[in-house]
Amino acid sequence: MSVENAAGSILKRGVVLDNSKRYTEALVCYQEGLQILVDKIKVEVDSSKKVYLRSKIEEFMKRAECLKKMVADQKEAGTFHEQLHIEANSVGHSYKTLFGRFLDNEVNHVTIEDPYIRSFHQCQNFLRLCELLVKSCENLKEVYLVTSHETNGDDRSSSQEQEKWFDLLTADLRKRNIGLFVNFSPTLHDRQITLSSGWVIKIGRGLDMYKPPENKFTLGIYDLEFRPCHQTTVDIFHNKDVKQISS
Repeated sequence: MSVENAAGSILKRGVVLDNSKRYTEALVCYQEGLQILVDKIKVEVDSSKKVYLRSKIEEFMKRAECLKKMVADQKEAGTFHEQLHIEANSVGHSYKTLFGRFLDNEVNHVTIEDPYIRSFHQCQNFLRLCELLVKSCENLKEVYLVTSHETNGDDRSSSQEQEKWFDLLTADLRKRNIGLFVNFSPTLHDRQITLSSGWVIKIGRGLDMYKPPENKFTLGIYDLEFRPCHQTTVDIFHNKDVKQISS
């Protein structure tokens, strides 16, 4: 695939997202496609191609700037809302794909509210999220989790296992100067991820949105991009008055 075709494919994807009102995703595509075209025009020797590339750069740069302003205005007004419907058995919906674009140096604390971070695979999903946060948010200092206790009848051992997993993760994050604070709520129902930068991500099924893998040697065991999903909806908002949950 030529450089122009690669850029064109990314920009076309941006237009589709733009028309679907998934503006922040469209912006990512526009920026990636524009960077490819800018790099290409710097080494292009054909004058007619330069003219064409310049016109495309100006066209998409104008739209990208328009989207940036619109998103900024909606954030300020408290009206920003993007929605994504995930179909049953669809793939390509890792945590990074869904909201990785909001994880940056502005994020210093994150609050996860999800009643179903209890069983082993659910706690591993939370671990995957923590890995993404640590990798993407250079200034991350605190992670707050609100969830419910694992229960198996009157068997206390289930919740003890859950607490042990959290203790291990807490110790590991502490090595990176990041605090993990876990609160248990028996009445928690809502599921959302709140970033200190104001972005709020609500996943209908929470972090446990993936179907179990068919076996232990199938794509999707480690990379969630390959894992089929349950049907769910992702809503993204912005709240400029985000407050931290006390530990």
